[in-house]
Parts: sequence; structure tokens; C-alpha cells
Amino acid sequence: MRSVILVIFSVLACTANSAPNFTFSNPPGPYSVGLHIVKQVDQSRAFNDRVDLITGESPKGPTARPIQSLVWYPAQAGGTPVTYLDYMRIAASEGAINMTDAQVDSTLNENLVDLTKTWGAAQMHEETAHPMWAVQDAKAKPGKFPLVVYAPSFSHSAAENVDMCEFLASHGYVVIAIPSMGAHSRAMTADLEGIEAQALDIEYAIGYAQSLPEVDTAHIAVAGFSYGGISNVFAAAKDSRITALVSLDGAVRYETNLINGGKGAAKYVNPAQMTVPLLYVASQPSSIEDLAKEKVDTSWSALDEMKYADVYKVTMQPMMHIDFGSHNLRFVADATPGDYSRQEVSLAHSWMVRYVGQFLDAYLKNDAAASAFINNPPAKNAVPLHMLTIDVHRAQAVPANRESFATELGKRGFEHASVIYQELHKKNPDFQLSTDDVTGWGYQLLQMQKTRKAIAIFALGASIYPENWNTYDSLAEAYEQNGDKILAIKNYQHSLQLNPQNDNAIQHLKGLGTVLSNK
Repeated sequence: MRSVILVIFSVLACTANSAPNFTFSNPPGPYSVGLHIVKQVDQSRAFNDRVDLITGESPKGPTARPIQSLVWYPAQAGGTPVTYLDYMRIAASEGAINMTDAQVDSTLNENLVDLTKTWGAAQMHEETAHPMWAVQDAKAKPGKFPLVVYAPSFSHSAAENVDMCEFLASHGYVVIAIPSMGAHSRAMTADLEGIEAQALDIEYAIGYAQSLPEVDTAHIAVAGFSYGGISNVFAAAKDSRITALVSLDGAVRYETNLINGGKGAAKYVNPAQMTVPLLYVASQPSSIEDLAKEKVDTSWSALDEMKYADVYKVTMQPMMHIDFGSHNLRFVADATPGDYSRQEVSLAHSWMVRYVGQFLDAYLKNDAAASAFINNPPAKNAVPLHMLTIDVHRAQAVPANRESFATELGKRGFEHASVIYQELHKKNPDFQLSTDDVTGWGYQLLQMQKTRKAIAIFALGASIYPENWNTYDSLAEAYEQNGDKILAIKNYQHSLQLNPQNDNAIQHLKGLGTVLSNK
């Protein structure tokens, strides 16, 4: 089924010539590109169980969360490439993957009618009939390739940046794009729940990728635009398999209230502790006055907090926020600032994609030439004059946190726990083990029969909290379990001095044959 509009397009193709709104100027890489459309559901999450925030429609009853993904991959040559209209048709079924072909066509044609009112049929034909690089269900090229998950902007389709996704696949990546949806309906929500829903979708895509034989699961990056560029940071905070991040004018720079430890912030997202390298590609800078009008908190920057990660900040002077999605450049009337033509913005977008590819090559493929590229001054890379600037911040030494502490203990030995702890605490005063941290860690080691390590942790706790009776009681238990009777008695007695009501110490001392005074 196709509407009359599509027939009009085909007629106009023979009678009118229109220049495209967007031209992707980067040539493809050495690989042909294949495309799979994968329709899945996440049975662990309910969906369509609340009123739709856009349409106001009541829920029809909870279902499992639909996740329609686009998967690009290096492929064998041959076959007929899809058109941009094919991508638009795929996008029409997001959020309800059990739609019939007739329903999908109806939704697509509604979208085309709206766009045609803005651009006219001839221009719409120019944009939608354009052949892309991908061939649907082409045979995969043998080999293992790094994975890139793409997270779109607010409520946008997985097809938002297909030009970039095809480009990366042509350069030897498997790319999985997922739609941006809210926790309960197709519409994304501008809150912590919405961001975490997208982060979970990223995790779902990474989990699915484990089943693909062509994916090198040791090298995974997540690229995100706008809200996708904060959701990927949330995902990386939980998933250590993510080894690189790309943020296209990401909300991590603007939604500071959600990650800076304030009320309502996600406590597990701490940029100051992140070590994942980040490429942040920004739009042309806003004035202080504009930032104030938009109530952007400029007193704190997540990018500046990421001192333990390599951070590349590339600022694209011709591009506004909306220009980071190639779909917008095709169909949004104001997708370019007045000072630049659409051709100039298209070229800038293409250079943005080149920097994304080079960054990923540097960090996921360990490519020396790519590393040199992203560290070069723009002029050395033949970037057009005044198009972009780049600011590089190299990672400091390993951050001071529980993970780095455990790593150093494993390298240098638990007997050096106190020295290592003081070194890390001096480096980062915010790093501190609580008494609960110490006792929980120590008893886990005791249960694992790693008694000497448990003693080292309890002794560290006693040195940090010399007035805490429970820490000495735990240390005494560890000595007792290790057969160190004298040290066990000494520490039980010290615990009793701090807390004469410590019945555990009293009973253990009796068991160790110690006579207690009546004082």
C-alpha cells in the first residue's frame, strides 16, 4: 500500500529538479553495508501502562517493552540499497512493532503529508528517494567488529542519524540504533525516569549484541545525541563493558541537576569517577545571556569533572543543536543558523561524523593514525578554516575510589592497605570507606576463607575509626579465626574498653580462657 503522495513524487521526479537539503560528503569506507531490522520485546519491563503524554490516549493495557532496532554491519558487496523513504517507513512502526503493513503505511503517509506541506512534493521526492548505502539483509562480511550503540535525541527514531551509522559500518563497525522512548509509552519524558529508560534500552542492545557472531564484545562504544548523550553516560556508569562514549551536543552538559549529586540526581552517575574516554561534539557556543535565559547551570560541568578520562571537546561553529541529526537537516525548516547555508552545515555535519569515526578508531581499534588525527590541530587535518575548534584534556592517574583501592591492594598486597588508602584519600578526600564498608568487606573475606586479607581490612578500619568498638571486635574475630589468640584477646579487650556492653567480646574472651575483671 502506498498513498497518492508517493505517486505524485514519482511524477515530479521526471518534471522537476531540486537540490537536496542535506548532502553527506564523506565517502564510504572499505566495507559494503548491510542492514537488519530487528523487532524484539524486553519482557522484564512493562510498557503502554500509563496515559500517552503526547496524544493523551489511555493505555490499552500493559505489554512488554517493544524494542525495534536497526543493525548495520560490514557486508558482502551486491544488492539494491535502501532509500531514505525505506528508513522513514521503518521508523513508522517504532513503539508498536506488531503493526500491520497497512498501519505502517498509514502512519508513514501522515508524516509525508505534513512534511510535504513544508517542502513541497518535488523536494520531498528529492529527499526520500535518495539511495543510501545499506542493503537490507545483505550477507555479513566474515570477521569480528567493534560495536557502537546509537541512542537518539528526545523521542526520536532509531533512523535519526542513518548517514553516520552507515558510515561507521562501512569502516568496520557493527552499529545498533534504538529509538528514544519513555519508560511507559513511545513519548520520551524529560526526567530521570526517561533517561534511565533509555539507558536500559542501551543495555538491552548491548545484551542482544552478545548473540551476534560478528560483534567484538570487548570493544563497545555508545554514541548519543542530545538526551541520548546523557543516557549513554548513565549506561556507562553501570556497565564497564562500555569502553568509549560519543556525545553529540549531549544533555550531559546541560542537565546538570541529574548528575551533580543534587536533589533528584542519580547517585551512581559520578563523572568525577568515570574513566571512559569521551568525545563531546558541541554546537556553536551560546552567549552567557542565552544560557541564563535557559537557566543552564554554568557553575558546574560534567565534562570538567571527568578528570580521570580522556575528554575531547570539538565545537562545530556552523552547527546548531538540531543540526546534529541528519534527519533534521533533511526535513526541519530551521535546521541551520542564518549565518550559514545548508551546504555549509551539511559539510560541518560530515566533518563531525569524520571526527566520530576517528575517535572510535583510536579507542576501539587502537589505530595510531586515528589517534594522531583527533589530537591534531584542525588545520593539519585539512578542516575548512573556522569550522571547528578542539580542546583535549588528558586523563589524570587512576581515580581514587573503591575499585582503584581494590586494584592497588591486588597489585601491592593487602598488608599495605593503610598506606594505599592514605595515598588515595590524599588524592581525593571524597574517597572514604565507612565503618559499614569496612565490616561488610572484611566479613565477606572471612566467608571466603581469606583471613589474612580480612585482618588487613579490619585493621585499616580500626586505624580510620579508632573510637569505633565494633571495628576492633571484628578485627578480634578475624585474628581468632586465624589462630592468633593473643591478638584476638587484645582487640576484644580494646573493644570492651570502648563499649563495656559488648556481649560478643565478653563471650569470646571467656571462650579464649580470659578472666574478666568485675570493673
